[in-house]
Amino acid sequence: MTFSKKLCGVAGAIGLSLLAASPALAAAGPVKAPDAAAMATMVNKGDVAWMLISAALVLMMSIPGLALFYGGLVRTKNMLSVLMQVFMIVSVAGLVWACWGYSMAFTSTSTPVPWLVGGLDKAFLMNVSSSTYAATFSNNLYLPELVFVVFQMTFAMITPALIVGAFAERVKFSALMVFVVLWLTIVYFPMAHMVWYWAGPDFLPDAPTDAGLLWGWGALDFAGGTVVHINAGIAGLVGCLIIGKRIGFPKEPMAPHSLTMTMIGASLLWVGWFGFNAGSNLEANAVTGVAFINTMLATCAAAVSWALVEQFHHGKPSLLGAVTGAVAGLVAITPAAGLGAPMTSIVLGFVVSPVCYLFVAFVKGKLGYDDSLDVFGVHCVGGIVGAIATGIVAAPSLGGQGVFDYTVFPAGFNADSYSIATQVVTQIKAVLFTLVYSGVLSGILFFVIDKTIGLRPNAEDEQQGLDLSSHGERAYNY
Repeated sequence: MTFSKKLCGVAGAIGLSLLAASPALAAAGPVKAPDAAAMATMVNKGDVAWMLISAALVLMMSIPGLALFYGGLVRTKNMLSVLMQVFMIVSVAGLVWACWGYSMAFTSTSTPVPWLVGGLDKAFLMNVSSSTYAATFSNNLYLPELVFVVFQMTFAMITPALIVGAFAERVKFSALMVFVVLWLTIVYFPMAHMVWYWAGPDFLPDAPTDAGLLWGWGALDFAGGTVVHINAGIAGLVGCLIIGKRIGFPKEPMAPHSLTMTMIGASLLWVGWFGFNAGSNLEANAVTGVAFINTMLATCAAAVSWALVEQFHHGKPSLLGAVTGAVAGLVAITPAAGLGAPMTSIVLGFVVSPVCYLFVAFVKGKLGYDDSLDVFGVHCVGGIVGAIATGIVAAPSLGGQGVFDYTVFPAGFNADSYSIATQVVTQIKAVLFTLVYSGVLSGILFFVIDKTIGLRPNAEDEQQGLDLSSHGERAYNY
């Protein structure tokens, strides 16, 4: 069995989920945690159905969503290469996750550093079957472990796929695949463990220190602000700096070849993101609804905000700007989805777009780096804004959910104990840690691969386009 779960910080911050707990658990003080046989009776079919749907929605974010979003933004000669890169990253990541990633992220045994990364007890899904279970956010409520495995798998699939947008149109396919396997192993799996692993609510009284490093700090990350967006965004920036600029950048025109395709991809991302954020509650309850509406409203606000900024700056709004703003809003609300309130989510959406716009429209040009599809400017910067703002919007005084204390049984919530200043400081620590951890290790990986098998195709192949030079086919037959 597994007692691991994906947790949004120090205690989940989701008190409404306790409504699903058994009345028999209302007595004060810890009780004996259930065994596997008991867990089998504590599975809700509605939760299982919702989590399987959420996993499919997150997969849709990657393919076709992200693939079409990125593909439309590159030049025609590189469209197919981007589709191939995203598709194969998803495929490779799924295999790696099943073979050793799940065990590294969501176990704590057989490892000398349980605060950093899990062991290999469940490598190749050993000891995982239809009769093993994973904890949810509620006492006495579990998911079939394979449902949890496949949901978390989709996060491991999309995160490295985000990175490729930073150096699109100029990376060798074989080198990228090697990088993805190593990056998942060295960077993503430990980050997922440090932020989301803990013993589970029923087992916490017996294992109060069985948790990842950032979880122990009390960092809040409901659905992946640090683990997914900052993690991938800073890796993308490091990658584009090491690989270098595209040939002809910035003198030659490199406009998106199909904004129609990009809009379709962005729309699929938006729909899929409800699985990403609301699914991260691991249950189908009131907090799932909170995450759902917050995701909707923050995205609406960010799209409007970006369009307004462009209207002010250029005198007209653009479709590219609107969809970019929507993605920025989705990124920013991710760590706060189940923690904030609808109105504060709208404010967060309006705030994140101008900040991301500043980096996309001014900082990138000023510093001269070639982040092809603005992975750093949207995902990393938007993730930083959202992660820090989570400490604010989660405050009960602003309508937020606050933080639940699972160190007592049954778990309880005290609104008076929440400090915005303290939580914001914790969020900043988590952001800085993620930037340094992912940035340094990603840089080492890029450097080693570049010096061994090479990261970049030769100039002739790059100018011809990666569709033909890397894959021998074209996206369009004309």
